[in-house]
Amino acid sequence: MTLSIGSIAPDFTAETTQGPVHFHDWIGDQYAILFSHPKDYTPVCTTELGYMAGLKEDFARRNTKIIGLSVDKIGDHQGWIDDIRDVSGNQVDFPMIGDADLNVSKLYNMLPADSGDTADGRTAATNATVRTVYIIGPDKLIKAMLLYPMSSGRNFDEVLRLLDSIQLTAKHSVATPVNWQPGDDCIIVPSLDNDAAKAKFPDGWTTVKPYLRTVRQPVD
Repeated sequence: MTLSIGSIAPDFTAETTQGPVHFHDWIGDQYAILFSHPKDYTPVCTTELGYMAGLKEDFARRNTKIIGLSVDKIGDHQGWIDDIRDVSGNQVDFPMIGDADLNVSKLYNMLPADSGDTADGRTAATNATVRTVYIIGPDKLIKAMLLYPMSSGRNFDEVLRLLDSIQLTAKHSVATPVNWQPGDDCIIVPSLDNDAAKAKFPDGWTTVKPYLRTVRQPVD
C-alpha cells in the first residue's frame, strides 16, 4: 500500500519502551507525531531524539502525542536513551517502538516488503530509508510526511510550525503562505466563496488577487 497525505495511517500493535501500544487507540482523539530512526546509537538520531524530548510540552499544548521508532529491539533502546540524556540533557519519556521484526517500517513503506522479518544483521545503512516524520490527525489520516537522509538532522521546530499550520486549517479554514510564522497573516482557503468568508471573517480581509485573500490569523 502506497502512503500519501490523506491516507489512513496504518494501524499496528507493537512493543514500546512504555509497554504495548495499539496505535489508533493510543492516538485517541489527539494528533500524533510518529518519527523513525534506522538504528539505535546513530549520531544524528541521537541529537534528534534529545531535541524532541525537550519539545514534549510544546507538542502537548497542541494536543499532540509523540512516538518514536527505531529498527532494534526494545532491550537495546534503554542504553541509547541513557546516551541521549547525557548528550542533550533531556529525558526521553515518550514511547519508543522496538521494530525488530520490521513490521512497522514495512507498513509505513519505509522498507520494502522483501526486507525480511528481523533487524538482526541489519545496519543503519541498510535501514537508511527509515527516516520519516508522519503527522497524523485525530481522524487517523496522514496530514504530512517529511523524509530525510541519515546525514541531515531533522528540523523539529519546522515540524511544530507545520503542525500549527495544519491545525489552523482544520479549525479556521485558512491556509498559511510562504515562510509563515505563528501570528502572521493567513490565506482564506479557496473553497470558501466570499459569502461564506463574510460569515466566517466578519472583520473582512485583504484581496490581493480574486483567488488570494489574506486575513489576520484567527485565534481560538
